[in-house]
Amino acid sequence: MESRIAWKLFKRELLQGQLLLIILAITLAVLSVSGLARVSERLQLAINGQASKFIAADRIINSPVPLDEKILAKAEALGLKHVASMQFNSMAYAGDAFQLVTVRAVGDGYPLKGVIELSDGPTDKLPKADQLWYETRLGGILGYPKQLELGNANFSLSAEIARLPDAGFNPFASSPVVLMRLQDVPKTGVIQPGSRVSYIHQFAGDASQLKAFEAEVKPLLNNSQRWVDVQSGDSPIAGAVKRAERFLLLASLLGIALACAAIGIAAQRYCQRHFDVVAMLKTFGASSRQIRILFGLHLLLVTLAGIALGLIGGFLLDTLISAYLPASISAYSPPLFRPIALGVATGLISAFMFSAYPLMRLLAIPPLRVLQRQLEGIQLGMWLHLVLSILAMALLGYLYSQSLVLTLTVVAGVLLLGVLLSLFGFLLIRAGHGVGMKTTNPMQLALAGLRRRARQNAVQLVGFSSALVLLLTIIALRQDLLDEWHKQLPEKSPNYFLVNIAPEEQAPLEAYFSDNRVKATDIYPVIRGRLVAINGEKLISAEQADEGAQGRVGISRELNLTWRTSLPPNNELVAGHFNQKADEVSVESGVAERLGIGLGDELSYVIDNQPLTVKVASIRTVHWETMQPNFFMIFHPDALAPFAYTSMASFYLDDSKRPLVIELIKRFPTVSIIDVGAMVKQLRQIIDQVSLSLTLVLVLVLLASSLVMIAQTEAGMATRQRELAVLRTFGASGWLLRMATALEFALLGLIAGLLAAIVAEFTIYLLKTQVFELVVYMHWDWWLLAPLSGAVIVALLGTWRCRQLLRKSCRQLLQG
Repeated sequence: MESRIAWKLFKRELLQGQLLLIILAITLAVLSVSGLARVSERLQLAINGQASKFIAADRIINSPVPLDEKILAKAEALGLKHVASMQFNSMAYAGDAFQLVTVRAVGDGYPLKGVIELSDGPTDKLPKADQLWYETRLGGILGYPKQLELGNANFSLSAEIARLPDAGFNPFASSPVVLMRLQDVPKTGVIQPGSRVSYIHQFAGDASQLKAFEAEVKPLLNNSQRWVDVQSGDSPIAGAVKRAERFLLLASLLGIALACAAIGIAAQRYCQRHFDVVAMLKTFGASSRQIRILFGLHLLLVTLAGIALGLIGGFLLDTLISAYLPASISAYSPPLFRPIALGVATGLISAFMFSAYPLMRLLAIPPLRVLQRQLEGIQLGMWLHLVLSILAMALLGYLYSQSLVLTLTVVAGVLLLGVLLSLFGFLLIRAGHGVGMKTTNPMQLALAGLRRRARQNAVQLVGFSSALVLLLTIIALRQDLLDEWHKQLPEKSPNYFLVNIAPEEQAPLEAYFSDNRVKATDIYPVIRGRLVAINGEKLISAEQADEGAQGRVGISRELNLTWRTSLPPNNELVAGHFNQKADEVSVESGVAERLGIGLGDELSYVIDNQPLTVKVASIRTVHWETMQPNFFMIFHPDALAPFAYTSMASFYLDDSKRPLVIELIKRFPTVSIIDVGAMVKQLRQIIDQVSLSLTLVLVLVLLASSLVMIAQTEAGMATRQRELAVLRTFGASGWLLRMATALEFALLGLIAGLLAAIVAEFTIYLLKTQVFELVVYMHWDWWLLAPLSGAVIVALLGTWRCRQLLRKSCRQLLQG
C-alpha cells in the first residue's frame, strides 16, 4: 500500500511542479559529475595522447640487456602494439672523415605514435635494407657523402632526418643520429659482448590494456631497467601534463562539492514542504513505519528521476562540447562505465546522506502541527547533518580523484565556508529579533527582510558562496597555470642549441651573434664530473646496493657541471645564498631531495681523476621546460678553474634566417648545432591544447555554478509570496517592492562574494602549496570584484526569479 501511495504522491507533485527543486538539484549534481567526468577524461586522454608523441609510444621499457620474453608475451596477450629497437654509439667513416654517431636501429611499426620528419616532409616509412637516414648536422660534418661505413658494413645515405618523434631533449648528447633497420645490425658486427647498448621496447594500446600491463610488468623490472611514460620526467612536457591532469581532477572535485551543496539545500526544502503532510498522516492514524516507507520510497523515486535526467544531460553536454572540439581531441572516446558509475553514486550517496537529517526532522513532526504550524519536531542533532554532509563530500571526492590531498583540500575549504556561514547566520538571527516590515524606503525593507529570514538566507548563502568560491578558484588556477607555462616557454624561445664550443671560439661566436642580431642565451661552460660522496659517505649505484654493497645510493653516471657567479634566469632560489665562495655549490631541488642533500653538506667529486670537495650553499628549483641550458649543480668559477671545459648556449632564429645556420656550421665546424625547433613547436601545440582544456572546464563550472544559483533562488518563494501579499495589502508600491527585492538579493550576493573571496584565498593557498607547486600571492582585486560581482549576479537572478510575483496584484498574491 505504501508503494502505491508513494507513487501517487510522486506523480501528483511532479505534475504540480513541487518536485522541481530537488529533482533539478539531483539532476544538476549527476549532470555536473558525469558530464565533467566524461569531458575531463576525454581531455586527459587527448593531452596524454598528444604528449605520447614525444616518446613515440604510450609506454617504454628501456633496458641495458635484452628484455625477458615473458614480458613481451604479456604485452602480446593483452593486445598491445609493440616495437623493438636498439640504441648504441659507434664511429662512422666516410672516406678519410669520421664521426661518432648515435645509432637508432628500429623494427617494423616504428614509430607507434607521431611521425618521422625528413627534410622534405613527414613520412610513414623506414629506411630500406642497407640504407641509413642521417641527421642534418652529420651531413655538414662529413661533407654530405653518398655512403657511410659503420662497423663491417657499408650503407647508402638515402634521406636527411629533420626530427625523430622520440628524439628527446639532451643537448649534452652531442653525437648526431643515424636511423637504420633493426635487421641490419648483425651485419655491422658492432654489437659484441660487453657493448653498451640500450634495448628500447615501445608499447601502445588503450587505457585498460596499459593499466593491466603496468600492474603485471612494472614489479618485474630491475633497477637497471626504466619504465617510461609521458609523465616520467623524460618528456619535456611532463610537468605540464601532470598539472593539467590535477587541474581537471580538481575541477571535477569542485563540481562534486557544488552538487553536494545543491542537493543539501534541495533536500532541506523538500522535507520542509512535507511537514504538514506528515502531520496530517499521523493525525489519520498512520504509523511511524508506514511514514518511513512512504517517504523513503518517495525520495528514492525522486532520486532515480534526478539520476536519469542527470545522466542524459551529462552525455548531451559531452556530445555538444565534443562537436565543437578540434578533431584531435574529439577523436578520443573514454570508457562509458566510469562517468555513469560516478553519476549514479553521486546521486544516491548525496541524496541519502544529505537528506538523512532533514528526513529525521520530517519523520519526527508531531500530529499537533495540524493545529500549531510552528511545531517542527526535533531541533537537535545538526552536528549529525554536518558530519554526514562532510563524509558524503569526502567519499565522493576520493572515489572520483583517488587523491587524498585534493580531497582534503576541498573539504578544508568547505569547512571554512561552513564556519563563516554559521557565524554570519548567528549574527543575522541575533539582529533579526523583533524586526518587522518597515516600509519607509527600499533599503530599510531589504535589511528587514534579510534579518527576518536569517535562517533561510544563511541557507541561500551556501549556494551562492559555493558557486562563487568554485568560480574564483578555477579562474585563478587556470590563469596561474597558463601564465606559468607561457613564462617557461615565451615567444621566441631558443630553437637551436650549440654544444662543444671550445674556449677560443667563445669570443668569435658572441661577435657572430652580435653582428647578425641573433638572440642568444649566456654561454655556459660544461665540465664532466662524478659525485662520489656526501659528507664523507661513499655513493654507490642501485645495482651495487642490490648486491649488498654498503653506502648511500647516488647518481651512477657522470654529471654535467657548470659555473656562474649569478643565478641563471630560469632558476629560483629556494634556500641559502647563491655561490659567493670558491668552495660552494648550488644544487637543484629535485636532486637534493632524492639524495637527501641539505645546506652545509659536503659534496665530493672526481673530475679528470682529481678530487674536489665543496659545501652546499643553496638549493634551486629549475624550470626544465624552458629551452635553455639547465644544470643540476652550479659551482663558483674558481672551483672549476683548473679543469678543461667546452661550452654550450642556445639561441632563437626564425625561419627567414635559416641560411645563417649553414653559415654558422661552415664558420665553426667543430661546434655541434642541435635543432630543437620542431620540439618547441610540438610543445606549444600541447600547451595550446591544455589551454583549451582548462578553458572548457572553466566554462563547465561556470554553467554549473549558474544553475546552482538559479536553483537556490527557488528557496523561500512561498514565504516571499506571503510577505509580498501583506506588504501590498498595507499599500506598498510596485516600485518599492521591486527595489527592496533587488537590494535584498544584492546584499546577499555582496556577503556571498566577500565570504567567497576569503575561502577562495585559503583554498588556493592549499592547492598551490600542496598540489600544483605554484607561487603563492594574494588576489587583492578579488576583495572588491567578488562582492560587487556577487551583488550584481545574485540581484539579477533573484529579481528575474521574482518577476512574476512582483507583477501580481494584491488580490492575485492573496489567492496564490
